[in-house]
This record gives sequence, C-alpha cells and structure tokens, in this order.
Amino acid sequence: MWTAILLSAAAMTGIVALRYLASSGVFAWLTHRRLPDYHAKLGEQIRKEIGWSLASAAIYGIPAGVVAWGWQERGWTRIYTHWDALPLWYLPLAPLIYLFLHDTWFYWTHRLMHRPAWFRAMHAVHHASRPPTAWAAMSFHPWEAITGAIVIPLLVFAVPIHVAMLGLVLLVMTVMGVTNHMGWEMFPRKLVHSALGGWLITASHHQRHHEEYRCNYGLYFRFWDRLCGTDKGLSKAL
Repeated sequence: MWTAILLSAAAMTGIVALRYLASSGVFAWLTHRRLPDYHAKLGEQIRKEIGWSLASAAIYGIPAGVVAWGWQERGWTRIYTHWDALPLWYLPLAPLIYLFLHDTWFYWTHRLMHRPAWFRAMHAVHHASRPPTAWAAMSFHPWEAITGAIVIPLLVFAVPIHVAMLGLVLLVMTVMGVTNHMGWEMFPRKLVHSALGGWLITASHHQRHHEEYRCNYGLYFRFWDRLCGTDKGLSKAL
C-alpha cells in the first residue's frame, strides 16, 4: 500500500511540475513576443522563481497523489465518473462551488500572510518577484505552498464533483495563476472593464496587489475584496 501511495505522489509531483513548466513557459514566451524587453535583466529572478516553483510542485503533488490513490483504490473521495450519478444541473455548479471556496480560503490566508511576521516567514518569497513574471505562478515559500496545496484535496472529500469538472477547476487555477503574473493584460479591455469583469480577477487587478501589497487579495473573484474594502481597482501600468 505505502509503495503505491509513494508512487502516486511521485507521479503527481511530476505532473504538477510539467504542468507548471508548460503553462508558465507558454505564457512567458507570449510575454516575450508582446513585450520583448520585459524579461531583460530578470534572469536571476526567473531562476529563483523556477526553483521555488519546482519545490512547490512537490508540496502540491504529494497530497494530490494521496488523494488520487484514495479515489482509485479505496473510493474515499466524492469524485465521480458517471455523468448521471448526480443531476446534470449540478455539473457546472460544482466548479463554481470549488472556485468560490478556494477563493475564500485564499483571500483570508493571503491577508493573514501580509501581517508583518507572517509576511517575513511565508510570503516574502512570492513578493521578491519584482516585477512578477509568468514563472512566478508557483514561486512560494514551502509554508505558503502548503496552505495552497491542501485546499482542493480537502474539498474532494466533502463536495461531489465529476472528474471532468475537477479537471476544469485545475485548468482555471493554472491559467489564472500564470496569467495574473505576466505583467500584461491578456483579456480584452471590454471584458476587464465590463460589469462581469468588475467581479473577476485578471492581471490588471492582481498587478496592483504586487505594486501596493495592502489590497486586492483575491484569487479568482473580487467578492471578498469588495465586501471587505480591500479592492483598490486595476493597475494603471497595464
């Protein structure tokens, strides 16, 4: 049993690392195409971002591997594979529940990590990226990585979700984690400045967090920032 769990954890660590290298690599290339000078003189910073991110990949991969083993071998989770196992209307609802709960956890832990002692101990690594790049998507101190790595593995034990919808959640998590750190806005201005865009976090919103630190703490949605008065709008630089 323990051998199977270790192999599953190793496999998921490899998958997370490859997913990071592929997604960040693609968007770093797009950044270079759009802003040829953006990465100039950032070679050492990017190397550190990649190093921290690969360490984070192991921290994310280990619980994911344990959950994958538990799902496949023991049926411990609420992940299901048959489309008719639950009402069809629940299929698109489950990812929204996951994203909202993840966003809620992220907002409050993120605010906590901006308290001086917590910042020095956990979050300073991420903010050492000045300016952030696509490679900074998983550039976390191990303690911060743990706070992010446990969320989805815990949710699959409590909230039912189809395996395809879980894949969608992981895709959104990956894409937004990378694109919010690129240093330019990928999405059309009409969307970013629309009524819908006013509730979503994109690079323009998260960039301001990296500029001012004490605002814009959310991950996917601006709900908690707006409710708690920490939403300071979009970066003027993007």
